[in-house]
Amino acid sequence: MKAIYMDHAATSPVHPQVIESMVASLQNDFGNPSSIHQFGRKTRHALDEARSSIAKSIRAVPNEIIFTSGGTEADNLAIMGAAKANVGKGKHIITTAVEHHAALNACKSLEAEGFDVTYLPVNESGRISVEDLKGAIRQETTLITIMYGNNEVGTIQPIKEIAQVTNEHDILFHTDAVQAYGLIDLDVSELCVDLLSVSAHKINGPKGVGFLYVKDGTKLVPYSQGGEQERKRRAGTENVAGIVGMETAVKLMHSNREEKARLYFEMKETMTEIFKRESIQYHLNGDQNNVLPHVLNVSFPDAKVEPMLMNLDLAGIAVSSGSACTAGSHEPSHVLKAMYGDNERTQTAIRFSFGYGNTVEDAIQAAEEVVKIVNRLKKL
Repeated sequence: MKAIYMDHAATSPVHPQVIESMVASLQNDFGNPSSIHQFGRKTRHALDEARSSIAKSIRAVPNEIIFTSGGTEADNLAIMGAAKANVGKGKHIITTAVEHHAALNACKSLEAEGFDVTYLPVNESGRISVEDLKGAIRQETTLITIMYGNNEVGTIQPIKEIAQVTNEHDILFHTDAVQAYGLIDLDVSELCVDLLSVSAHKINGPKGVGFLYVKDGTKLVPYSQGGEQERKRRAGTENVAGIVGMETAVKLMHSNREEKARLYFEMKETMTEIFKRESIQYHLNGDQNNVLPHVLNVSFPDAKVEPMLMNLDLAGIAVSSGSACTAGSHEPSHVLKAMYGDNERTQTAIRFSFGYGNTVEDAIQAAEEVVKIVNRLKKL
């Protein structure tokens, strides 16, 4: 039976063309891009070309792009860097209860340094209330950080409405767009965000590289100290081969984004139709109207997470849980807990996430295996 990978929201396979471009860069662009000799200038040219290409993907300008080691560093730099740069105006930050831990833990770190953080609740669809956001704003609020699309349930937040509020109050707005980038058309001028985070390995690029968009004029305090790379905002010699690989992944991403989105929505519909046809119990988690194309989070009341994951893996299907399972202990997902509380729905959730290489036939095979496993576990 064919092995099926449906955990693309965790990481995605590197596209063959990305590998080719990285190998060529490792062979040809080995000079330090900060060196002034011909080898350094050659590498600097490759870096500048990649920065320009990647900036265009979100309608930014090249000097607004800071290359990072991935989404986590981009989130950390945005949140901690912006908060500390504006400490003279205030020390209040607003975020949500369903952010990625890269953002949540950055906020917790700032709390330990005397900042005050408000964690907005979400409804059962995983979306915040813009009215709640307005009510949480204070005179000393300097930063609002809210992710574009959730990595666990796929729910998309009302980013444009949030940006309108932040602009009216002259508050910096950061969004973690790691899951949205590559499947949603992102135009920073239309979104009116000040900071936006992206990771390459979610779009069939290499691990260990990403970028942070920083709107021109936005102040940041760098948290890595060293050289003057990335316009003095992120010290350290750039990962040129990784950045070149990300550039290739971005070009590939743009070539068939709409086609991929349609395919993933079709795969979702195919799987849920099979669940319905076979009359197994299931609940779709997240907002089904405002949702990322590639994420399908489903709770199966008749099957606990651990045996479901184990049986799916034995059947050759790689997915993940909507909750964190470690060393025999079961901690409910903070996202699902914020949406539904600590109940059975949070403890029976499975995340299917689609990407490069997946087909509708894969969706059929995966759904049929799910039905078999759920029925088997129900009997037990």
